[in-house]
Amino acid sequence: MYVIPLRALAVALALLPCPAGLLAADAPPVQVIKRIPLGGTGGWDYLAVDPAHHHLFVSHGDRVIVVDTSDDHVVADIPDTQGVHGIAVAPELGQGFTSNGAANAVTVFDLASLKTLATIPGTGANPDAILFDPMSHDVFTFNGKAHSASVIDPEKRSVVATIDLPGKPEFAQADGAGHIFVNIEDRAEMVQIDALQRKVTRTWSLKPCESPSGLAMDKAHHRLFSVCDNETMVVSDATKGRVVAKLPIGQGPDAVSFDDDTGTIYTSNGHSGNLTVIHQDGVNRYHVVATVPTQVGARTQALDASAHRLYLSVGERSVAAAGKPATTEAGTFQVLVLGY
Repeated sequence: MYVIPLRALAVALALLPCPAGLLAADAPPVQVIKRIPLGGTGGWDYLAVDPAHHHLFVSHGDRVIVVDTSDDHVVADIPDTQGVHGIAVAPELGQGFTSNGAANAVTVFDLASLKTLATIPGTGANPDAILFDPMSHDVFTFNGKAHSASVIDPEKRSVVATIDLPGKPEFAQADGAGHIFVNIEDRAEMVQIDALQRKVTRTWSLKPCESPSGLAMDKAHHRLFSVCDNETMVVSDATKGRVVAKLPIGQGPDAVSFDDDTGTIYTSNGHSGNLTVIHQDGVNRYHVVATVPTQVGARTQALDASAHRLYLSVGERSVAAAGKPATTEAGTFQVLVLGY
């Protein structure tokens, strides 16, 4: 009997075709490597990255703060974005878009100059998540109070359609092939939208998930990652419309990212003050790699996949007076930078 040397076997296995990330070793654990002080007052929500211009967009109250990621300093503000939630980057248009929740409007800005170009009114009540769909070339806002999605034509700079949704939408993802997926928070469901037909085409349950918020996608393998309030992340098969895996995460998640290069998923858990790092071992197989300390309140995030950097925004919360909500302590707002 001929025995294959282990070294030769390892080389042979390495040469077999394999989807990126699925059989790769765990990525090195990330950690907080820097803090970018931003100051000011007011709440915050999503972040977004424009890797081509090395810009990080940070929502903060009535403005979006722009940070140059090459040296981590503030380069601009995009003002008058009342109650801003999210930022969508459309490189092929050279434009960005913000969802202004308190104004039921979208601000359009130039990605290069960072100058405001227009304000588009008339979205549904409280536009929250926002994305640019590369197939339809439309911008979609997901309106929390209206239980709808507004479709915006960037050329006309106007709302051109409204899509009714079965409940309160949270984060959304586009697969680049004309499908948009959005978590429905109050029903623990996933909705699929046909971006060209501008209509809901499928809905499925995310149970055992409760109150799904953040959403990321492995587009190559059609897998959706929803983070949930019951310390769970569920994985859905976007082609079959069903949950295929569940993983334990921390408390109070509100965002999740997927790094295609390493097959790594990151969930930011605001109540726990940590980041759950999960590796994709196979299309339906995953395991928790590490739990990384961050800071209590750091619940939203953005991934710069080109640099393998994560950005989480957070501020210190003041003690609430009787009958009043807690507020952010002035001057404590910052961005945590996580890397290898």
